Amino acid sequence: MRRLLSLLTFGLMTAQASAADTRLFEMRVYFANEGRLDALHARFRDHTMKLFEKHGMTNLGYYVPAGANPERKLVYFLAYPDRAARDAAWKGFGSDPAWKKAFEESHKDGVIVARVENAFLTATDYSYLAQAKNYGQGAWELRTYTTEAGRLENLNARFRDHTVRLFEKHGMTNVCYWNLAESQKGAKNSYVAGNTLIYLLTHKSEDAAKASFGAFRADPAWIAAKEASEKKAGGSLTVKDGVKSEFLVPTDYSPVR
Repeated sequence: MRRLLSLLTFGLMTAQASAADTRLFEMRVYFANEGRLDALHARFRDHTMKLFEKHGMTNLGYYVPAGANPERKLVYFLAYPDRAARDAAWKGFGSDPAWKKAFEESHKDGVIVARVENAFLTATDYSYLAQAKNYGQGAWELRTYTTEAGRLENLNARFRDHTVRLFEKHGMTNVCYWNLAESQKGAKNSYVAGNTLIYLLTHKSEDAAKASFGAFRADPAWIAAKEASEKKAGGSLTVKDGVKSEFLVPTDYSPVR
């Protein structure tokens, strides 16, 4: 029981230099064929997650979009010691007879997944440690920022020195912050290495998130930090329409909830 509890702690301890999270993370997005999303969930719940762990992958959060999900999307995050371990784990998983059997049985009523997108991520030096925990919050938010060329470090500095603390001040819970890993070999995504920040927040509700961001944006400390960072960088840190937000709901089998 003690070991189980230690595994189910999706930490809110800021990563210190002596305990920097050097793992490789992967965000994977599956788009199920029409009528096959429930079968995809069942396969993860009953087979895939266990086999991931068997082959050295760490399951983190599994989510679907809040509200309507017309694309039948599943978003999830895995962690590995490094890229070599990641590639070896997927090779072992793909050749595992138990996976082959589960895969074949799950396709008796048709192909489940229409397409897959993925991105390799590394934790920022101000990220909170990624482990499994029940947050007990009503709304999860996945936010993606695309910066102007050469301004990712300016954005990271603003988050490190100001934004993360101000989020907490205004009732938001920081979860994890990632940059796109430099090597995206084998990945399928539209992100640009060196220009991308991806992070997760939790809120009591979507209405609470709206209120928190409203108070955050009106905070004189934020206004001053934003102005100073843009002056230093020589302009906006993000490209036009470069901030994306999506509210998510954890699946019933997600270790992070």
